[in-house]
Amino acid sequence: MRYFIAGGAGFIGSHLVDSLVSMGEVTVYDNLSSGKQEFIQHYLKRDGFRFVKADLLDRDRLAGAIKDSDIVFHMAANPEVRTGRFDTELDLKQGTITTYNVLETMRLHGIKRIVFASSSTVYGETAGQPIPEDYGPLQPISLYGASKLASEGLITAFCHLFGMQAWIFRFANVVGDRATHGVIFDFINKLKQNPEELEILGDGTQKKPYIYVRDCVDGILYGFQHSDGQANVFNLGNRDTTSVTTIGRMLIESLGLTNVRLKYTGGNRGWPGDVPQVRLDTTRMEKLGWKPKYTSDEAVRLAIKEILGKI
Repeated sequence: MRYFIAGGAGFIGSHLVDSLVSMGEVTVYDNLSSGKQEFIQHYLKRDGFRFVKADLLDRDRLAGAIKDSDIVFHMAANPEVRTGRFDTELDLKQGTITTYNVLETMRLHGIKRIVFASSSTVYGETAGQPIPEDYGPLQPISLYGASKLASEGLITAFCHLFGMQAWIFRFANVVGDRATHGVIFDFINKLKQNPEELEILGDGTQKKPYIYVRDCVDGILYGFQHSDGQANVFNLGNRDTTSVTTIGRMLIESLGLTNVRLKYTGGNRGWPGDVPQVRLDTTRMEKLGWKPKYTSDEAVRLAIKEILGKI
């Protein structure tokens, strides 16, 4: 089996590489805008492994790299939801357009299967929770979420028009070793600057499901291997949630700090585009026979331990 992984040097993508290298030939395609070559460095001399440093906006390079692949894992995107407020083209270019480029290049080369890293941000703020995959209408409130939703639409359209098959995974917040952004990183940087005070955006009551990165990769591969519809869509995460304040207190405890003041910026969300309360209905994955190994709190604690261990 020949696997093509767009964004394979990134946080989640590199962990996916760890699983796939023992299953067949692997091509990692990454522009290293957020990924790091060091995450895949130990595979560079391995037989059957190839790394192509290039952007998905470069259709010629993409065509040369993707041909002869059996399946495409599209993990590439701008990883930071908040940047859309300051650069409104970023998610369009690095999300929606790159997804079109991947799909069109697949079509031209007769590649029929794609696994796509989507996000729970496609739901926006919902009237009821937990949120099932067939919830609608989908009204994302960030450009990141809008780009993921547009990409999903392109994928399902290509599936029906050109006989392709897709697995779309709407991730909860993924945490763990090799993370390069997110709330844990933000808190560590703030506490480095001032170990006596931790600024928490919003009122601290924001709650979301956090999934450990190895659980995320295991879920992707399990869902891919155990479903065979034309366009398979899954929520991938935990049923339980963790609050932002809880994450802050976990990190303070792990750092051995005492008497740290928690300073809240106010409001019920961290920033414009942030969905403050998220709970996912993960029944579809459970019916396939899969559940994450770690709870949301356990995933956060493990991620904190791993990230602090690399600092």
